[in-house]
Amino acid sequence: MELEPLLIEKQHVICVPFPAQSHINAMMQLAKLLNSKGFYVTFVLTEFFHTRLIRSRGPDSVKGSDDFRFETITDGMRSSEDDTTQENRQLNLSIQKNCLTPFRNIVTKLNQLPNVPRVSCIVSDGVMTFSLQVAEEWSIPGVLFWPISACSLMGFIHIPEMIERGLLQLKDENLLSNGIIDWIPGLRGARMDDFSRMDRTPDPDNTIAKILAEEIQNGFKASAIILNTFDNLEDEVLSAMRSFYRRVYAIGPLTLHCHQMPESCLKSITTNLWKEEIECLAWLDKREAASVIYVNFGSFAFITSQQLSEFAWGLANTKYPFLWIIRRDIVNDGLAVLSEDFMKEIKGRGLLANWCPQEEVLSHPSIAWFLTHCGWNSTVESICGGVPMICCPQFGDQPINCRYTCNEWGIGVEISNEVRREEIERVVRGVMESEKGKEMRLKAMKWKESAENATKQGGSSYTNLNSLIHEVLQQIK
Repeated sequence: MELEPLLIEKQHVICVPFPAQSHINAMMQLAKLLNSKGFYVTFVLTEFFHTRLIRSRGPDSVKGSDDFRFETITDGMRSSEDDTTQENRQLNLSIQKNCLTPFRNIVTKLNQLPNVPRVSCIVSDGVMTFSLQVAEEWSIPGVLFWPISACSLMGFIHIPEMIERGLLQLKDENLLSNGIIDWIPGLRGARMDDFSRMDRTPDPDNTIAKILAEEIQNGFKASAIILNTFDNLEDEVLSAMRSFYRRVYAIGPLTLHCHQMPESCLKSITTNLWKEEIECLAWLDKREAASVIYVNFGSFAFITSQQLSEFAWGLANTKYPFLWIIRRDIVNDGLAVLSEDFMKEIKGRGLLANWCPQEEVLSHPSIAWFLTHCGWNSTVESICGGVPMICCPQFGDQPINCRYTCNEWGIGVEISNEVRREEIERVVRGVMESEKGKEMRLKAMKWKESAENATKQGGSSYTNLNSLIHEVLQQIK
């Protein structure tokens, strides 16, 4: 007698991103990917971000589908009607204090809903480790997704030792820039300065570093760690990291996985808070191949009005065409206002926009170089586009991303974040006109090919993703 097949309940994963634009974008890519693999997904936004998303993109942006739903959780911060980016330090402190109980309530509610599979695993941002306690309470896997590079995470793992050694309190600029950290496994050529800029504001108590150290410690309880990178890019660091965590899965670049997903109503869902000005793509169509400098400092970095002016005239003086993304809130000491003289100078060869579809821009043949703050999403997207980088890091993981981009991967040049127009003009002209610049463009194309190979069937990230699903996400403790 032939046995009937067993009915297996659909697996239900909750995705909990940190409430910052880049973190949410990366987690949404992972959530879509898991949904395409058959998972029922609940995506948890903070009330603040949920409200901003609806205000920016309309109610359909959080509508979801039959097997993809949105839930909200308080971050404990005072509500605001404007679209100002929340202050990083206070947000981190508030999340640590206020999110556990509301999140526990969400899981309880979901497990009581009819026609919704029981929650079988939780994937949260690396700094949202309160979720691990709830996963333990329900005896399900609790996984951490770090939307940063393996090299920066490896450095962050050693923050407690840096604090103990007094390295994060150093003020001597010579020691910071020249002092090499040679005692972190798998991390080559890192400087003290690459980890001394944890916060974007002066913080004598190193609040962000201490919060990060606590979250890292909590993270050792996770069932697995997911990283948006690929083995060939960070093999040495990933190998060393596997001695710290039970399971480490490098499954990136997520953006390339998402390109291979079948068409669905979810594929078009976006969590960008700013409306993309797609007109810039038509403008790029009119430019020669490899002729345009693309400038974007991401969703969370800020500059001063003086830096804005220096960047502006540095770009203008190069005489090269450029596309510059200037968020409405990018200037931290006033409005993003550029002079009439500047606008006259760049007429016909410079385009300014509030936001853009960055992946499409970086894959456009007219883009030659990317002037970036070195956030990890931007770095990965630049690698996927085969575009080398002019790096101007500010805080957090950006300095170590810059260090690896320039020194290990050979696809970037660094400029000082004490911005001077003369330096910008010199560096841009140098990379556009020198043999070294041409060599870096060729090397960037090789890294693009390596990233594509990693996500193809049989590639390292393709294999790691399947291993993650079968070894962790589908296993009930």
